[in-house]
Amino acid sequence: MSTFTTRDGVEIYYKDWGTGQPIVFSHGWPLNADSWESQMIFLASKGYRVIAHDRRGHGRSSQPWSGNDMDHYADDLAQLIELLDLQNVVLFGFSTGGGEVARYIGRHGTGRVAKAGLISAVPPLMLKTEANPGGLPLEVFDGIRQASLADRSQLYIDLASGPFFGFNKPDAKPSQGMIDWFWMQGMMAGHKNAYDCIKAFSETDFTEDLKKFDVPTLVVHGDADQVVPYEAAGVSSARLVKGSTLKIYPGAPHGLTDTHKDQLNADLLAFLKG
Repeated sequence: MSTFTTRDGVEIYYKDWGTGQPIVFSHGWPLNADSWESQMIFLASKGYRVIAHDRRGHGRSSQPWSGNDMDHYADDLAQLIELLDLQNVVLFGFSTGGGEVARYIGRHGTGRVAKAGLISAVPPLMLKTEANPGGLPLEVFDGIRQASLADRSQLYIDLASGPFFGFNKPDAKPSQGMIDWFWMQGMMAGHKNAYDCIKAFSETDFTEDLKKFDVPTLVVHGDADQVVPYEAAGVSSARLVKGSTLKIYPGAPHGLTDTHKDQLNADLLAFLKG
């Protein structure tokens, strides 16, 4: 396996396919690099080098007790980019991974970055506050933490068979394969790491990070997202990132990298070529 060790001793797994302009994908919670495989195989076949890592504590990476926060996630991403000496790189982040990309740019700048994409992403801030009335109440995330401690395997089944892919909609046609795939990736994550990551993705404010974006940025969100509200997330992020392109997918759920993969793949390719 391809791995590297971070400065604080965490082993990070990554996959590196194809040749051409590099694209690095940051995954959502509680998933891993495999969650991007539909986009990776498509774009690698179109002449791009595609790279995705398992965030610390997720997938095939090691499971540190501490350091499960956005600053560490962003620094791990920076170390991967430096290790492979990537230049003119495109960063795509899904959900929690969108926060990772935003914090990377906030902490490390865009010297190596050509473009960025935020897909169903958590920025600018998921948590409801006085300054962010469109966010979700803290009780929602406390409930996820309680469910994780009580029976996280069932939590992942419930998320995948319900709001994540929109399979709880009356006209939905649930895919048992997608549900199982989500559950399997979730169970590969460390229990403590996945638990800590709930705070990281919900309470981190990325407003100032987004203001530092100075590269072409694509923002994609489904208007039927039951996990990350699109107006408080995608619409607000696009407003903060100067010159960004916002695409709202009508009827699309949170997990649109799978449910709307053909549409997303076409839009990503057009964005890369544009």
